[in-house]
Amino acid sequence: MKSQKDRAKKLQEHVIVGIDLAGKAINPTGWALLRDKQVQACQLFTTEEILAKTLDCSPTLVAIDAPLALPKKNIMREADRQMHKLGYPVFPPRFQSMKSLTLRALRIAKKLKDRNIHVIEVHPTSTRKALGIPTKNWERIQEILLQLGCKGDIEKRTLTPHEIDAITAAFTADLHINGKTKLVGDPKEGYIVIPLKNDWKRL
Repeated sequence: MKSQKDRAKKLQEHVIVGIDLAGKAINPTGWALLRDKQVQACQLFTTEEILAKTLDCSPTLVAIDAPLALPKKNIMREADRQMHKLGYPVFPPRFQSMKSLTLRALRIAKKLKDRNIHVIEVHPTSTRKALGIPTKNWERIQEILLQLGCKGDIEKRTLTPHEIDAITAAFTADLHINGKTKLVGDPKEGYIVIPLKNDWKRL
């Protein structure tokens, strides 16, 4: 049997990337690397930059804040309908304003999956709502992430909303690895990963 120390070491080896994807390359995409509570965050623009920086760190898991599947018919996926019922409203991928974002996310996810990198769809605003964290008070969100033990760039400067969303995406993936999330959706149209409802102070 593996010792507790071995299990702890294995968890520390997880390299997670969170991406708050913009629909167009002229707008900033938030990017964050989370490794054993150490955070690196930045803003990127082109798809090539996003892929290069992500692949360079050989992540265990990548969490993208963007739809990663299209509905089989109509406008909404089963995941979108379930999210609304749960009180986590999301914009469906076939909304006109979401079209370029969805297509870009699908291209990036395919490139990553071709490299055998696991990719999940997340929704940072819903993550914060599930954990009782403010959804748009960026200064307070950064303070809470610090209280949750995040270190690195988050300690050094005021982060942009895109960077904070990317860190929240990565944090969601970390919870997912540790069995503290649920899947919303179905296998035909994909899942959105959200945390189990909890108070962030208890994490």
